[in-house]
Amino acid sequence: MIRRALFAFLLFLTGCTARTAGLPTLTTTGTAAIDRMFQSAVENGEIPGVVAAVVNKDQILYLKAFGKQDVGKGIPMSTNTVFRIASMTKPVTSAGIMMLYEQGKVRLDDPAGDYLPAYKGREVIATFNEKDATYTTRPAKGEITIRHLLTHTSGLSYDFTSPTVLAIQAKTGRDPKDLPLLFDPGTRWTYSPATAVLGSIIEKISGQSLEAWDQARIFRPLGMVDTSYTPAPDEVARLATIHQRDATGLTENPNPAQFTPSLRGDGGLVSTAADYSAFVQLLLNEGRWHGQQLLKPETIRLMTSNQIGDVVVETMPAALPRRSAVFPFGAGKDKFGLGFQITMTDGARTHERGAGSYTWAGINNTHFWVDPKHGIGVVILTQVLPFYNETSMGVLKRFERLIYEHLS
Repeated sequence: MIRRALFAFLLFLTGCTARTAGLPTLTTTGTAAIDRMFQSAVENGEIPGVVAAVVNKDQILYLKAFGKQDVGKGIPMSTNTVFRIASMTKPVTSAGIMMLYEQGKVRLDDPAGDYLPAYKGREVIATFNEKDATYTTRPAKGEITIRHLLTHTSGLSYDFTSPTVLAIQAKTGRDPKDLPLLFDPGTRWTYSPATAVLGSIIEKISGQSLEAWDQARIFRPLGMVDTSYTPAPDEVARLATIHQRDATGLTENPNPAQFTPSLRGDGGLVSTAADYSAFVQLLLNEGRWHGQQLLKPETIRLMTSNQIGDVVVETMPAALPRRSAVFPFGAGKDKFGLGFQITMTDGARTHERGAGSYTWAGINNTHFWVDPKHGIGVVILTQVLPFYNETSMGVLKRFERLIYEHLS
């Protein structure tokens, strides 16, 4: 608690100088409008609770909580509430790989099989029989590389983003990351467990667990005291419950008596909005955070520029509708960098993020984006399934438009 208070005080001090440095801020009218919107969303049953943050390079402009952390127990949401951020783990793992890249320990076009032999010579599904989930394979036209894994162009896929993978997994019980590829590496984009493979590569090269690597290289330097794969008892006590949305509304799933860690590069971290805002500020400052240079500016620019050429982000089907709706916004036109979806259209006319913004999200509807054009980063954390359900995304879009309408 003392560390969190000190961290908040330091952010306050840096914020005092931010207003004189010409950095963007939110108007008081804007913050009041955002407050009203979130409070209304909770009262109307759109979301059970939310913590949201807006930052510039040096300052938290907005950090507030609404609704309940645990509805059944009547625990209010707070800015210290801990969330299962799921695939918002992926950008953290991507940053870890790029630290190894800067150290010369890995190259982007290295075959993944050079580090993990199980990914050498991975074959591609040639034919698939929907009736019985049988399939044939052929040799891939090339090896999966680190770049393919970072950009989700490896040919791997999740069950909830591919009916083919869902059917094969249901029949065989195999982990999706161990199945044959859906396409030749580099030829298409499909959201996948590729970042789990990157996490294993970090562990192989560093000789450390992901928890140890992330704490030493990212979390402790950024003051992310509540971010971990293995949360402490006081953090587990602050963990928000997950809700399921269906035709009748929201159903709360109580937290289990004991938290079960999942140390994967593609998911498993818990965090708070304040903690993840520090990571967002690191990106917004091109690898620098309050005097510490964790990544080089050119590395951040590499990570946040188009790395998939003429390939585009594709619409992912709702193969498991209770887990995920169709996603993401920007499919068919957006590009992907090394860990981030890159917005290709400018939202100036509609009070939305600018072209060149980059983003990702977690399955329980945790979202963030960084907008270099406007000099801000945004974090919005809820715990509602399915991913990208229309109601949750409507709240996110209203938040986004209010931010850009009231930036000064």
